[in-house]
Amino acid sequence: MQHFPDARSVARALAPDEPVILNRPHAAARAARFFVEKFPGKSLYAVKANPSPDLFRILWDNGITHYDVASIAEVRLTRSVLPDATLCFMHPVKSRGAIREAYFEHGVKTFSLDSSEELAKIVEATSDADGNPATDLRLCVRLRVSSEHAALSLASKFGCDLTEAPALLQETRQYADWLGVCFHVGSQAMSPFAYVQALDRTRAAIAEASVVIDMIDVGGGFPSVYPGMEPPPLEDYFTIIHQHFYALPIAYNAELWCEPGRALCAEYSSLVVKVEKRRGEELYINDGAYGALFDAAHVDWKFPVRALEDDLIKPEMDFAFYGPTCDDADYMPGPFSLPEDIQAGDYIEIGMLGAYGAAMKTDFNGFGSAERIIVEDEPMASLYDGSRTRPAADNVVSLR
Repeated sequence: MQHFPDARSVARALAPDEPVILNRPHAAARAARFFVEKFPGKSLYAVKANPSPDLFRILWDNGITHYDVASIAEVRLTRSVLPDATLCFMHPVKSRGAIREAYFEHGVKTFSLDSSEELAKIVEATSDADGNPATDLRLCVRLRVSSEHAALSLASKFGCDLTEAPALLQETRQYADWLGVCFHVGSQAMSPFAYVQALDRTRAAIAEASVVIDMIDVGGGFPSVYPGMEPPPLEDYFTIIHQHFYALPIAYNAELWCEPGRALCAEYSSLVVKVEKRRGEELYINDGAYGALFDAAHVDWKFPVRALEDDLIKPEMDFAFYGPTCDDADYMPGPFSLPEDIQAGDYIEIGMLGAYGAAMKTDFNGFGSAERIIVEDEPMASLYDGSRTRPAADNVVSLR
């Protein structure tokens, strides 16, 4: 893989006709160390955010030993890259074949569920040839919690209701060597109090079930920083989670887990695109809704941008982007602020695409190829480089 100092040097040296993904291993390594050193428990990387083998190795080398896998394909991939990693199958609805292969061929012991039907499926698929249930299952009951503090909701598809949880916990305890409770507050949670509400629901479910709980998994939702979305310091999240975890009615040696995806990999990658045409305030670029910019098109996500030409001297103005396909839906409204004299042939860097960007690229309409290059400069925004400081009085973590 080629190495360059930064995006501008890539554009100058290569003048690429196809998009180029810029990877920053040092940024992913720094994020991993941050979670390993500061989260008061165990951090599982959510593989779906960016299933890059190179990224897996960076995270592993910097202390991330557990991986949240959500499909049998993710199980196979992660195991092939990291044979010693602990894999946790955290999708609450799985096929029997996927469960069986994960358990017997890849050594997966941890599974999540949100219904009695899924529990029965897991027990059956992991039983031995004589029908004897497995005795080493680590099972996590997923609760449905609010996503009101998140930019993207994950509240409707998975999770059992609070009224159903006590009975499901009691039933699951009968088959679990190790029982956990998990939830997900939604993607890009902009307030630490998202976890307070979820942990309060967790407390109520455990208290009514009256079973021994060995683990609490607060899921993902830990944010990155984007234009218009600047979250509190992650230390605020960790502090308030820790306070509420210790107040739960759980085993004295219970573990605390989390499943960061975006927060570990958003800063890992950016994208260099070429302007193919300008039409007023619209720029036609060579990546878009069917490529790394899915979120910019479909959920109106704002990403930082900067022009890579030295001769653009006029003030900035707001632009929208069209991607390269023939589909009108290949449109990203932005707004994206760039010099008003930008034109066809110029290059733009789009930042913070390490989470879900490269993972969601397709080959629709014959587009989708992108070279990968390592660059050494800092990401366009960061939660971990020491640049974001706030007075202690602004860090609201106390419950008083």
